[in-house]
Amino acid sequence: MKFQKVSRLRGEITVPGDKSISHRAVMFGALSKGTTKITGFLRGADCLSTIACFRQLGITVEESDDTILVHGKGLHGLREPAAVLDTGNSGTTTRLISGILAGQNFKSVLNGDASIQKRPMRRIMTPLSQMGASIRSMKDNDCAPLEITGSPLHGISYPSPVASAQVKSAVLLAGLYADGETSVKEPAVSRNHTELMLKSFGADIRTEGLTATIRPEPVLCGMDILIPGDISSAAYFIAAGCLVPDAEILIRNVGINPTRDGILRVAKEMGADITLLHEKNTGEPVADLLIKSSPLHGVTIGGDIIPTLIDELPIIAVMAAFAAGTTIIRDAAELKVKESDRIAVMTENLSAMGCDITATDDGIIINGGRPLHGALIDAHLDHRIAMSFAVAALAAEGETEIKDADCVKISYPGFYQDLEKLYDM
Repeated sequence: MKFQKVSRLRGEITVPGDKSISHRAVMFGALSKGTTKITGFLRGADCLSTIACFRQLGITVEESDDTILVHGKGLHGLREPAAVLDTGNSGTTTRLISGILAGQNFKSVLNGDASIQKRPMRRIMTPLSQMGASIRSMKDNDCAPLEITGSPLHGISYPSPVASAQVKSAVLLAGLYADGETSVKEPAVSRNHTELMLKSFGADIRTEGLTATIRPEPVLCGMDILIPGDISSAAYFIAAGCLVPDAEILIRNVGINPTRDGILRVAKEMGADITLLHEKNTGEPVADLLIKSSPLHGVTIGGDIIPTLIDELPIIAVMAAFAAGTTIIRDAAELKVKESDRIAVMTENLSAMGCDITATDDGIIINGGRPLHGALIDAHLDHRIAMSFAVAALAAEGETEIKDADCVKISYPGFYQDLEKLYDM
């Protein structure tokens, strides 16, 4: 797919529903008594993988144009799947469902695409095994496919070495089936949708500082869930609004959960003109975001803010490439084990566009402000890379072509159409 520089962006959009919340709404609804009605569900490939897995586990999921109905069967209502559970490209599905399957009374096998088969699963295998789970990497390489034989579980207090919502959630979900309290302490706060949502469904869960604790065997009850727009998807339009000279973009109904809003904090520190409008809280804080063209400058990004913007670092790197001065991103080694090695891929592709960029062991150093030019971009089948360079192309001279551009269907199937609306206004 090819892109050209544009001189203005105008209009308003509504980005798709939050991916993290969409996954969890289906999972927690399946473990509840009664029906969960989900509005605003993200119909990206990752979230559809979650639906497909729970259907194999005996859960009826009805889909219509604007709602998803999950007919839950309670904590112990899942059935043994007749075939391998295919999680596609979804690390969230793979890791969270492992915690649920660990406490069942049957055997299951999880597998996904080539990317999933390279992503590290030892980070969940270790705590789940400490709880008594029988979980093994079938290729003995700490990656999928995973074979999980349901076992009696006991509660643990787990000091997680990484601030990861997927690790935390896998352990807490296994804790639903344990014989006592289970707690996870993180080195920094990761996104807290699991804690907020499980509590809404009826779980006995509490958070104190960096520690989340859950008690076993609650009765979860189906509920109505309205999913806000995904801030990770909004991030591309935040960047585009800043970088294109004559831009004013209104992004409606975006989730601004403080464990996810690092992109807003960093963008404002870089000089972005962002105004939050119509703020409200209906279980998750939400606002409209008004973005206007802004001259940006370099910043240093690291420490506890990293887990709040880990998925947005590729587009932040694009913003940094056009910003005056130097941007340093550190403490982000987690980028190496995403859908691609995002440190290497961002360095490769921004260099091809003329950016002065250097990869480090745990991040990137970008000397910004140089004019960038179009290039052939290899997205490495990574949706966030493809979307980031579609935005970079709007502010670069000449033509940019993105290889594997359709990988955006993983999280934002209508991304290119929404982007085109803004420069066709």
